[in-house]
Amino acid sequence: MQLDQYISDLLYRYECVILPGFGAFLTQIQSAQIHSTTHAFYPPKKKLSFNAQLTDSDGLLANYISKTEMIPHEEASTRIKTYVRFLFDSLHKGEAQTLSNIGTLSLDTESRLQFEPSYHLNYLTDSFGLSSFTSPEILREVYKEEVTALESTTPIAFTPERKATSSWMKYAAAAVITFGLIGAVGFNYVKDVEQHNYVSHQEAEKQLEDKIQEATFEIPNPLPAIKLSLTKPVGSYHIVAGAFRMEENAQTRVDQLTEQGFKARKIGTNKYGLHQVVYGSYTDSQEALAALKSIRSTDNKEAWLLVQEME
Repeated sequence: MQLDQYISDLLYRYECVILPGFGAFLTQIQSAQIHSTTHAFYPPKKKLSFNAQLTDSDGLLANYISKTEMIPHEEASTRIKTYVRFLFDSLHKGEAQTLSNIGTLSLDTESRLQFEPSYHLNYLTDSFGLSSFTSPEILREVYKEEVTALESTTPIAFTPERKATSSWMKYAAAAVITFGLIGAVGFNYVKDVEQHNYVSHQEAEKQLEDKIQEATFEIPNPLPAIKLSLTKPVGSYHIVAGAFRMEENAQTRVDQLTEQGFKARKIGTNKYGLHQVVYGSYTDSQEALAALKSIRSTDNKEAWLLVQEME
């Protein structure tokens, strides 16, 4: 009867599994390792060992067999004793016994029990799915030494062609300096001309202003008073219909909106030089917002409200 499968199952969960009357299989967590020669990487694992001094039963193995096979505890204990007798008989006959997924048991020349653990199964559940792998060695220092040796043995020679190039660069530098001086003189000359033009312009404006101030206007007969009725559009809330680069296009848009019944007009240019056309102007903000909502729903979704301070 082979009990190695039950022992293997318990080694995943316990650090010590005793085979009563024979010895104990122990596990100890071992950190990840790197082999210095083969450059192989090994994940963390539970390292297996065997202690022949721990033979007293703790009931763990018998209870597990009893629950797994659903047999009485006494019958499970009897099976364990039978298996231990089988192991001792085989070992004393010189036959090594291999426990699947656990290791190999044998006796040395002095009849001492020896255990060689199996390495192909990792009992550490935290390392599930991890396997060993080999990475090639990175020879950074070797490459550095090769480059250093190459630099020390490679001469640096200055050829006639390099000297000719340097001579050509001298002429080029001289030419750049010459053109720079010419450019600086030209710049100063242009600057003087601009300053002279500015002074002349200022004098002409002053003379024109003096003449206007000295001019008199004679009105021979009193003119009759004329009453003009002007309607100046008022309101600081404007609903903008669009802005146009050409004033003709702006006027065309005003005519179109006027035909539609809006009190459209031009309100001048904005800071970008565009002629602004509005649907109308309002003094009350709520009235302007109501009109904007109506225009957006019926005529132009892009219309927006412009608020200007009253002059």
